[in-house]
Amino acid sequence: MSTAIITGASRGLGLALARGLATRDWTLVIDARGADALARTAAELSATTEVRALPGDVTDEWHRGALVELAGGSIDLLVNNASALGPSPQPRLEDYPLPELRRVYDVNVLAPAALIQLALPAMSARAAIVNITSDAAVAPYVEWGGYGSSKAALDQLTAILGAEHPELRVYAVDPGDMRTEMQQAAFPDEDISDRPPPELVVPGLLELIGSARPSGRYLAGDLIAAGSRS
Repeated sequence: MSTAIITGASRGLGLALARGLATRDWTLVIDARGADALARTAAELSATTEVRALPGDVTDEWHRGALVELAGGSIDLLVNNASALGPSPQPRLEDYPLPELRRVYDVNVLAPAALIQLALPAMSARAAIVNITSDAAVAPYVEWGGYGSSKAALDQLTAILGAEHPELRVYAVDPGDMRTEMQQAAFPDEDISDRPPPELVVPGLLELIGSARPSGRYLAGDLIAAGSRS
C-alpha cells in the first residue's frame, strides 16, 4: 500500500484529495491546525483506509519531523497543500504588514521546503511531490503581492527540485478558482458560489499522481481534460 503525506487536509482541496486517495487504498498521513476538524476528517477517512492524523502547524519543526515519522520510513507522495493567504482583504504591497508577509512566506515557501528536505530520504524512485500553487504566481494581480509572490517562489523551488532530482516526479499544480474558505477570505465581499467545488479538481490531481508525466507545472483543468480523453 502506498503512503501519502497531505498537509492542510481537514478542508478544501486537501480534504477532497485525501478522500480521493482513500478510495484508492492509499495510507494517509494528514495534518491541519484545527484539531477538532482534523479528528472528524480522520474518523471519516478511517472507514475507508488507514489514516494517521497529527494536528499542528507546518511551520513548526517538530511537527514536520513527526509527520515524516508517521509515514513509517516510506513516502510515495508528499502534497504541500497547506497555505496562508495573508490579510483579508488583500493589501497593496506598499501597505503590506511585514510580519504578515513573513508568515505567508513561512507557510507557503519555507515550510514546504523544510518538509521536502525531511521527506526526501524516505522517498523511493518515481515517488511524487505535489506543491499546490496558484495563477497568482504568474499573473500580476493588484493586491496579491504577498500570496502571489510566495507562490511564485514555490513554483521556482518546485522547478529546481525537479531538475535536481530526476528520479522523482516534482509537480506544481495550479488548481484554479475553487469554492473554498480561503477563496471566500480572498474575496470577502463577493459571492463565490459560482466557483467549482474542490472535488471537481481532484480527478486532475489523481490523473497526475498516477501518471508518468515529467516534473513541471500543470493546470488542474488541463489534467482533467487530458484524463477525459484517455
